[in-house]
Amino acid sequence: MAPLCTASRLWTPLFEYCLLLALLILLCSPDTTALITYDRQTLLNLRPFYHQKLDSHRNLGYFSHTRTDSSACTYYLPFFPSHKKRHRKRDRRSGVRVRIKAHLKALGVVNCRSISEASWLSQYTLRQCRFRWIHYAGQLAPMVQPAEFPLGWSLKRDTGRGVDYTNLRQLGRASRSDTINVLRMALLNTRSLANKSFIVNDFFLASRLDVLFLTETWIRPGESSPFSELLPLDCAFFNTPRTVGRGGGVASVFRTKLRVRLLPSASYSSFEVQLLELLGSSLILCVVVYRPPKCIKDFISEFADLLGSILMLNDRVLICGDFNIHLCCEADHLAKDFLSLIDSFNITQWVKQSTHTKGHMLDLVLSYGLDISITDIKDAGISDHFPVMFNVQSCNLDLIFEGPQCLTRLINSESVALFSEAFTNTVCYDDFSNASLSVDGLVNCITSTCSSILDTVAPVKTKRRKISRQPWLNESTIALRRDCRRAERKWKKDQLQVSLDILYMSRSKYQKAAKMAKTSFLSNIIATNSHNPRVLFKIFNSVVNPCPDVLMDASPALCEKFLNYFVDKISLLRASHPLIVNHAPISVCSAAFHQFELASLTTLKELINTQKNSNSLLDTIPSRIIKEAFDTIGPCILLLMNLSLSSGCVPTAFKHAVVQPVIKKASLDHNTLANYRPISKLPFLSKILEKIVLQQLQTYLERNGLYEKFQSGFRQRHSTETALLRVFNDLLLITDMGCPAILVLLDLTSAFDAVDHDILLTRLEQVVGLKGTVLTWFKSYFFNRSFSVMIGKYFSTPALLRCGVPQGSVLGPVLFSLYLLPLSSIFAKHNVSFHCYADDIQIYLHLTGLASSPLHVLLDCLRDVKEWLSQNFLTLNEKKTEIIVFDRDTSSGRLNDILGPAASHLTDAVRNLGVIMDSSFKLDKQVSSVVKSSFHQLRLISKAKSYIPYKDLEKLIHAFITTRLDYCNSLYMGLQLSLLQRLQLVQNAAARLLTGSRKYDSITPVLANLHWLPIKFRIDFKVLLFTYKILNNMAPDYLADLLRPYSPIRALRSSDQLLLVQPRSRLKTRGDRAFAVAAPRLWNTLPFHIRASDSIQSFKSRLKTYMFDIAFKVN
Repeated sequence: MAPLCTASRLWTPLFEYCLLLALLILLCSPDTTALITYDRQTLLNLRPFYHQKLDSHRNLGYFSHTRTDSSACTYYLPFFPSHKKRHRKRDRRSGVRVRIKAHLKALGVVNCRSISEASWLSQYTLRQCRFRWIHYAGQLAPMVQPAEFPLGWSLKRDTGRGVDYTNLRQLGRASRSDTINVLRMALLNTRSLANKSFIVNDFFLASRLDVLFLTETWIRPGESSPFSELLPLDCAFFNTPRTVGRGGGVASVFRTKLRVRLLPSASYSSFEVQLLELLGSSLILCVVVYRPPKCIKDFISEFADLLGSILMLNDRVLICGDFNIHLCCEADHLAKDFLSLIDSFNITQWVKQSTHTKGHMLDLVLSYGLDISITDIKDAGISDHFPVMFNVQSCNLDLIFEGPQCLTRLINSESVALFSEAFTNTVCYDDFSNASLSVDGLVNCITSTCSSILDTVAPVKTKRRKISRQPWLNESTIALRRDCRRAERKWKKDQLQVSLDILYMSRSKYQKAAKMAKTSFLSNIIATNSHNPRVLFKIFNSVVNPCPDVLMDASPALCEKFLNYFVDKISLLRASHPLIVNHAPISVCSAAFHQFELASLTTLKELINTQKNSNSLLDTIPSRIIKEAFDTIGPCILLLMNLSLSSGCVPTAFKHAVVQPVIKKASLDHNTLANYRPISKLPFLSKILEKIVLQQLQTYLERNGLYEKFQSGFRQRHSTETALLRVFNDLLLITDMGCPAILVLLDLTSAFDAVDHDILLTRLEQVVGLKGTVLTWFKSYFFNRSFSVMIGKYFSTPALLRCGVPQGSVLGPVLFSLYLLPLSSIFAKHNVSFHCYADDIQIYLHLTGLASSPLHVLLDCLRDVKEWLSQNFLTLNEKKTEIIVFDRDTSSGRLNDILGPAASHLTDAVRNLGVIMDSSFKLDKQVSSVVKSSFHQLRLISKAKSYIPYKDLEKLIHAFITTRLDYCNSLYMGLQLSLLQRLQLVQNAAARLLTGSRKYDSITPVLANLHWLPIKFRIDFKVLLFTYKILNNMAPDYLADLLRPYSPIRALRSSDQLLLVQPRSRLKTRGDRAFAVAAPRLWNTLPFHIRASDSIQSFKSRLKTYMFDIAFKVN
């Protein structure tokens, strides 16, 4: 052993000598480097990703100049040790720091980390070969000049051993890509999402998911409140609940940066399915499946039909869900059939381990044409199913980076004061009034002046919704969330049952605490804004209906696409009508309206104050500036308005509209243009000008009786209820006489957009009597109108509005009513009763003995109406035309023979202006509809009750429940008691929800304390209120025709009692329910002091007190 030990001792000095000799040769050779050299890209690849991310944020915008010279070599001295003590073993430092300082002092270097090669070689000696801590960089990084550092520069480096990140060049932040290649997804069976909403929210954020598929959400149709707690701020969702029965349901949560489309899917009896399409260079179809455990019989065949329908049309398909199939059991026949099925379609199944607490593999991830990598399948303590986390590789999906944004100005009291001061110093009213400016010139002068001032005091800024953390999170909830993650890590480490129980307990605590925190947060907002009901309804809607906008890929091309669609739609409708010259005589109006009256400053201020603060993107002057700085800018605006009225010219800037497409329903396909409704926005000042014109036009029409008597749309004291009350009254009286009655409902397609301008101007001149400057003003109003489509920050090119009344305008509805004026002559010609509400037309008449002649009259009338509509470029939508016959004894077969060709439109119930009428006048379907929708709203309100104060909760109940019970309740007169009791149950439930009373508590004291009249008395109250309005000229004339004041032939004590004549009727279920019969009966029973009320407020107060005493028997 001795020779061996001696050889070992001699080998160590020999090795050290050879190593020193090699180092000496390397240092003495100028062309040889002692370090391994790397190129720049290799160094960047070696650099840890997290440090690059931190440096890119810290040094944003820093760019190093590229070094092109390589003549001089550079020696780098190592960093001094950082101030933080490094963990070295004893006797291993060897005084390196002291020797470095001594060596730098000997070279005369104080604050330099590098020395040129010539300086180094001139002082180099053989003795310095032992300075092994001096590194030679060679030509790796030649420098233009020595790097000088200021005094006090700290020689620190990263705590990582042997790594010097400061030697790497800092790069600017890279631009974001418009595609994504890897998607982080997860599949989770929640088993009641409502109880785990905040937990799933934390899981989504902590896992940094892009898409989350959920099964067994247990959410009822129409209820989305759990998603308001689940959704992060930059996410949206699609929910497909189970339509029949409890449980089940699937949903998908995804980032709004992804372009996602919900596809319609067929219904299957053995499983539930949801189809999503991820848009990109190549589409990915996502299929979410949930199969209940007991549905075995038809599953394989139905699932095969689904696979056959989707794989034929899609190259890349992702299928995931809870299949409730034990694939881990080889003897399971269903598992064998399932595996054989997916294998025949060349589908890959990626889950290879159990996904349930009992050890079964139930949740599966399947793919066709996609590369999937399962990243984690572990119990997260959310349900008895494990979340399956996976990545989809090489997906190449499009991203949407530009969220909703708008151009805005910061308008406050300070900016208003600065604007007023600057406007006063800049503008002189006399200069405007004395200058001979046209209307367009005056508009340009005012807008340019105001724009330049506003750019100084309140410059335009682009405002975009910021994505931040949930505002309701507080320190306690954050601490509980931290405890959850700590418990999860502990359980994953030791896999003990006690750790799992602790995890479940911590998640339950976090769910309750987060719900309470959000409740408290929203309650404080509502209490702070108690004077603003809009805040209340906005918060309530965000909780019960959390449907964030799915961002569209805004672009100029998409704007042009919408523009062409809106233009082509009307052009095709007009092209479908042949050009027919109407030779029918036109009744010329004897009255005339020649000149507008000039507006006063007081009138202008009242009109501006009544308008809401709504602005268009075309508004140079914000509405708030106009209102608060009216004393300064008001005279100039008045000058503009009066110049337009006196000259008969509408400013060109007032005739351009911005159209924004808005989806009709959130569940509709966002990529189908027909599912969008064009919302037109006009400048604020143009609406003020139209208001002034409308006031004078309405005064002229009412004074000369030019309004159509049976047109209830867009008129004061007219409503859908007054229209239905008259029609329902006439139908009841017809059937009370023993005659059947027929009602025809006509529907027009895009009626407002198809109005012909030339025909309308001719009608305004001949039928209405507009002349002179007034007619010139309306010609200017329609001439050269235009609109453009806006989506996001992009606009389309302007397009001329060649037909149609301007959408979003003030004059549009009235002008459309005047456009339909000649239609009444056709009904009068055929002696047919009718009623119109805007473009909804209803025709009704009696069928005496079911003879054929009345039906021929009806068919002739319909033919003439259709011809007149075609001559006026209006289209009758025959698919939506409905006919109902009110007859108690006629069979359906006989009715079909009598109606002939119109029998295809015959139905037993129709929806007329929101009320479902049936052929027997029972209104049972209407009551069922009201009860169903009311209880649905009550369930939604109960979800939000915890954070809404009592008074605000009562406002919500009145807004969503009471309005439904009171809508057209004057038609409920004489309704069956069983149906009234169903409506009363809704009111009782609303009262219990508001007061928190128990189920078996008596409801009468609760209603009395709330001062709520029961349903029967509310119906009588509405009928008596209409009666009072009729007698005091506050109701339509067609309702006033139904009542006749009682005036005895001789002088009696009852002659001055304000009584009404009581008509007689035959049938209690028909004539007694008519308004003309029921209203006098109720009115005559009222005490005289109520009938003689001098104002409607006093009448309501006295009537409610009177009915309250009767309803609750108050002595």
